[in-house]
Amino acid sequence: MIEAITALFLLLGALFILIAGLGVLRMPDVYLRMSATSKAATLGVGLVLVATAFYFDDFGITARVLATIVFLLLTTPVAAHRISRAAYLTGVPLWEKTKCDELQGRYDMDTHTLSGSAKPSQAE
Repeated sequence: MIEAITALFLLLGALFILIAGLGVLRMPDVYLRMSATSKAATLGVGLVLVATAFYFDDFGITARVLATIVFLLLTTPVAAHRISRAAYLTGVPLWEKTKCDELQGRYDMDTHTLSGSAKPSQAE
C-alpha cells in the first residue's frame, strides 16, 4: 500500500514539475513564467518530497522533508518576487497583451521608492 501512495505522489509531483517546465516554455514574458514556475514547481517538488517521506517511513527523514517543504514555501515566493522586480527595474517589457501595469507612474526608478497613488497620465 505504501508503494501505491508513493507512486501516486511521485506521479502527481512529476506532473506538476512538467507543467512548470511547459509554463517556462509557453508563457510569453518573464513575469508569467515566474508565476508558472513558482507555483507549479513548488507544488511538484513538495509532492515528490511527500512521496519520499511515505516511502522511507522514518521520523528523521519525515522531519527533514517537512523542514524542506516549509523552506520552499517560505523562499520560493520571495525569490520569484525578487527576480520579477529585478526584471521590471532593468526594463524587461511586459507582454503586449498585458492590460495594466500597476507600477507605471507609481515607481520612481531613480530612488527605487513606491508612491501611494498613481501619478496622472498625460491623457487625463
